[in-house]
Amino acid sequence: MRNHLTTAILYTLITGLVLGLGYPLAITAIAHLVMPGKASGQLITENGQIVGSALIGQPFTGPGYFHSRPSVAGAGYDAGNSSGSNLGPTSKTLIDRVDASVKAESNGDAPVPVDLVTASASGLDPDITPAAALYQVHRVAQQRHLPDATLQTLVQQNITPRQLGLLGEPRINVLALNLALDRLARGR
Repeated sequence: MRNHLTTAILYTLITGLVLGLGYPLAITAIAHLVMPGKASGQLITENGQIVGSALIGQPFTGPGYFHSRPSVAGAGYDAGNSSGSNLGPTSKTLIDRVDASVKAESNGDAPVPVDLVTASASGLDPDITPAAALYQVHRVAQQRHLPDATLQTLVQQNITPRQLGLLGEPRINVLALNLALDRLARGR
């Protein structure tokens, strides 16, 4: 009996070390060798400063920027508190939040794209649909004193197509779009 117990404890310790420490360290090292940018969180730098990640959304609320999806992760885009709200379609809290978002984003009679008023499941989604970006063009153009056509072109240039032509949907990374917008405003 004692022999079996010793074997079980040793097997558990060795398995824990190999699979709990060795395997994750080996995979992390391989990832940093094969694709260092992705392994480091796809950090985006501007003028030598890290301004965000291509994988985690950020709140943009000013009228001169394209807005992201709403977030319910903690205080908003809190990667340590990622989750959806778990509110059902008949929840008064959800309905009130969506109604407030619709009022804030509305720019006339056109219906507001759904991804501008509803949070993603993780609450960290960095992307919006091309329709959501195009919906915001007029507001941003007015605020930046730019022609709508210039920003429509900028939006089109920042569309990420489906992977392999069939996986996912076309999307736009809001941080990358807003950085391109700032570069356009600076004239470079």
